[in-house]
Amino acid sequence: MSVEYKNLPEGIHTVALGIGDPNGILRGKRVPASHWPTVCENGVALSIATFAIDMTCDVWDTPYVNFDNGYPDMHIFPNGPAYATPWEDGVAFCFGRVEGMDHKPVPIDPRNGLVRVLERAAKMGYEVQIGAELEFYLLDKETLQPRDTGIGVYSLARSAELEHVLGPIRRHLNDVDIPIEQSNPEYAAGQVEVNIRYGEALRAADRVVAFRGLIKEIAGAHGYVATFMAKPFIEESGNGFHLHHSLWSGGKNVFADNGKLSAIGKNYVAGLQKRMCEMSLAGATTPNAYRRRQPYSFSPVNTCWGVDNRTVGLRIIEGKDSAVRVEKRDGSADCNPYNIMACEIAAGLDGIEQKLEPTPETTGNAYEDADAELLPTDLQTAIKLAKQSDFVGNIIGEDTLGILAGQAERELEFFANQITQVELDRYLRNL
Repeated sequence: MSVEYKNLPEGIHTVALGIGDPNGILRGKRVPASHWPTVCENGVALSIATFAIDMTCDVWDTPYVNFDNGYPDMHIFPNGPAYATPWEDGVAFCFGRVEGMDHKPVPIDPRNGLVRVLERAAKMGYEVQIGAELEFYLLDKETLQPRDTGIGVYSLARSAELEHVLGPIRRHLNDVDIPIEQSNPEYAAGQVEVNIRYGEALRAADRVVAFRGLIKEIAGAHGYVATFMAKPFIEESGNGFHLHHSLWSGGKNVFADNGKLSAIGKNYVAGLQKRMCEMSLAGATTPNAYRRRQPYSFSPVNTCWGVDNRTVGLRIIEGKDSAVRVEKRDGSADCNPYNIMACEIAAGLDGIEQKLEPTPETTGNAYEDADAELLPTDLQTAIKLAKQSDFVGNIIGEDTLGILAGQAERELEFFANQITQVELDRYLRNL
C-alpha cells in the first residue's frame, strides 16, 4: 500500500497519477485531492487494456487480456510523493505502479522485466546506474514544422532563442523529481536534447516515462508540440535515446580501473555486443525508427565499440572513476524505456557471468568497418530476430514480447497498405 504518500503540497486540488504503456507513453487518471487518501490506500482502477494498446490507442486481444475475459481492471498506486506542477496551478503529478486485482504484478506490465533484471543484478552484488539522454523536436502547433531554421547544434544563441520553453522544461522537471543536468540545441532546426542525471535504473526508467509525458505538457503550454518520434523529417537528424550504463558495488564504480574501462566493464560491453541485433526491437519499434540507422548520421549501424567515439554503437566514456561508463547509442527516443533497459542490462550481466571479451576496439570511423556486425536496418528483420531469440522473451516476458512484436507487425501491415503522396507525385501523371 502507498498510504505514506497521502500528504499533498499546499493548494493542490487535483493529482495526475500516471504509468507507462507498451510504448512508454504516460497514461493514467486525474484524481480530486479530496479522494487522494483513498487512492493511496486502495489504488485507482484502470483497464489492463492500457498494456495492450498501440500509440494510437487501438486495443488488441492478447492471451492475458482480451474480449473473452472482458478486459478487466488493475489498480494504480502511488509509487512516490506527489509534486506540484509549476506549469498548471493546483495540480500535482505522481508516478505510479500497478497491481492486479489479486494484488500481484500484472504479467504484461513492461516494468516487470526491468524489475527482474535488477533483482538479478542485486544478487550478483551490483546496483545498476543509468543516465538517459533523449532528443526531441519542438514544433509549431499549427504547421508541425520547426519555428527556427538551420542547424544550431550547441549554439548558445539558439539556446537563448529557445530558453522561453527550454528554461521551464529544465526547471519544472527538476521540481517534480526528474533531475536535469543540461540542455542544448541538437543537429537540426527545432531539435533539442535534455539530459537526465544518472540514477538507479528502475527510477531512471520511470523518470524517462514521466519526462516524455510532462515535456509534452510543458511544451504545449508554451505553444509547441514536442515529439520524440524517431525520424520526423527524412533529411534531418533523428531522435536518439542514449543510455549510459555503470555498475556499482560497495560505493564504487566497478566499470572503472584508474579512470579507464575495467575488465568487468569490457565483459559488459561484450555482452551488449552479443545481443545488440536480436534485441533491436526493444529499442526501435516502428518502421520509422529504422530510418535513423543511416551511415554518417551519428546513429550507429553496427556493434562496434570505442573510447569517446561517436561513430560506434557502444561509446566508452573515461575520466574520473565515478564517470567511467558505457553509452549505448542505437535506441530511438520513442521506445519503451523498461524494455530497452531490461534487455541491455541483462545482456551486460550475461557478459560478466560468461566472461565474454569484446571485439577489438574501433579507433577510427566505425561506419567504414567492413568486418563489424551490422544492426538491423528494417523492422521486419528486427521482429524476426526478436521472435527467434530466447534471450528477449526470457528478459521482458513472452507476453510482453508478443505485444511488442504484434504491434510492430501491425505497423508493417498498415504501412504496406498505403499509397503514399510520393508515389502519386511520381507515377500518377507519368505512367
